[in-house]
Amino acid sequence: MTEDPDQLASYHFDLPGDRIAQSPPAERGRSRLLVMSRTQSATSELVDSQFDELPKFLRDGDLLVLNDTKVIPARVDFKRATGGVVRGLLLGLPHGDRVQLMLEGKGRLAPGDVLGIGDDGATMTLLEHVGGGMWIGELAGDDAAQQLLARGRMPLPPYIKRTKGGDPRDAIDRERYQTVFAATAGAIAAPTAGLHFTEAMIARLRDRGIRTTTVTLHVGLGTFLPVRVDDLATHRMHKERWELPESTAKDIAVTRAAGGRVVAVGTTVVRALESAARSGRVFAGRGETDLFIRPPFTFRVVDALLTNFHLPKSTLLMLVSAFAGRERVLEAYRHAVERGYAFFSYGDAMLISDPP
Repeated sequence: MTEDPDQLASYHFDLPGDRIAQSPPAERGRSRLLVMSRTQSATSELVDSQFDELPKFLRDGDLLVLNDTKVIPARVDFKRATGGVVRGLLLGLPHGDRVQLMLEGKGRLAPGDVLGIGDDGATMTLLEHVGGGMWIGELAGDDAAQQLLARGRMPLPPYIKRTKGGDPRDAIDRERYQTVFAATAGAIAAPTAGLHFTEAMIARLRDRGIRTTTVTLHVGLGTFLPVRVDDLATHRMHKERWELPESTAKDIAVTRAAGGRVVAVGTTVVRALESAARSGRVFAGRGETDLFIRPPFTFRVVDALLTNFHLPKSTLLMLVSAFAGRERVLEAYRHAVERGYAFFSYGDAMLISDPP
């Protein structure tokens, strides 16, 4: 493995297939938690714990920032007039009668093709192929947009295997591939670090003097796409929409003034906060970000990070490496593999934080 942090190969690690979680824990929040010190010292050790023990690793006065995006049921099957099936992935909520989506199916698709949505007469006419399998479609029929979302399945990442056309776990995924604090619909992938939280855990944290606040970052298509270049300086991130309310900017300012820490729950929160930071201060606002966080990176806002375990050679692993050091993060990942932690979206959690 190369040691050059600008090279993709530097972010490889060996991961047995049986470490990839295919289903959520039987009960939300019953995950394992690996705790890692952000700053290395003679006493720095990895601590194997449980997510239920999270409060003891945080401090009175800490502020947890949650991503309140809501995952839409973005995987939809359409019917051709010939009876064939075209599989689609919505790239966001419909805007009026227009929708942008990825499509794949046997045979050629062309502008003007009419695809059926369910059995109630709603249709989608293909208007424009915008490249890379992406299309613009026009919906027609009574409540076509509502029908589209009602028939959709949760957009699980490709490493979670489900039976096409219906799986007994689809109903479970609708509940568990969504955080308990999801509020603003628009994501096509879950902010997975937030999946561990229950209302009871949030209440326990507040009882300990640990507050929560929210940002919104709608996780987009880029989360499914691998890095295809060896030289990371040439990689370009897909843009994702974010919004940071005035109340959240105030919460962060008050926390900092009181000497508290800003704890990002997930890499999506890190990208939103660091995108909203100017001159070390977070400002309320909204926009699109294509921020690519990799070593070296100066973090202006985030003091601690709760995250899941990420794919080899992924931009998410690069972000975590920028936060805590590439070699130390990969060492922690090897530890997690050896100790049987579950990886990726439905997997276990990792807290990177200086000791309380």
